[in-house]
Amino acid sequence: MDRDASVPRVVVGVDGSPASYAALRWAVRYAGLLGGSVEAIAAWELQGLQNWSGPAVDMDVDEDDARERMQQELTDVLGPEAAGSVDSHVVHGNAADILLRAAQGAEVVVVGSRGRGGFTRALLGSVSQHVSQHAPCPVVIVRSGTS
Repeated sequence: MDRDASVPRVVVGVDGSPASYAALRWAVRYAGLLGGSVEAIAAWELQGLQNWSGPAVDMDVDEDDARERMQQELTDVLGPEAAGSVDSHVVHGNAADILLRAAQGAEVVVVGSRGRGGFTRALLGSVSQHVSQHAPCPVVIVRSGTS
């Protein structure tokens, strides 16, 4: 990820959840106020792959599919023009770790309060909680319905 250090960066995690879409919209608005750029990060990993004994998994095909889904989500949430201004990255690995690495040198990292998994009654999801505790920059946590 090449970065221009003179432009404030807003990093946002996108996982397909309503809260992550609200976070994405918030990040785009905030970056507009700063004159900054937005990096939308989607992490994907195949759970249990190390123990996989089934048919072969084509990581390239899965990653290409994830990139296509990410681009479609950006367009659906932001519209084609705004989606084109967002730098999107689909990265294989643990979501919290990937967001923390991407947040190095960022103005702010933005996450949804809860992703698609976990306990529906929890106030924060595991990724947003981990990022809020370990980020190297300010963190904004956005609830769904607050964009």
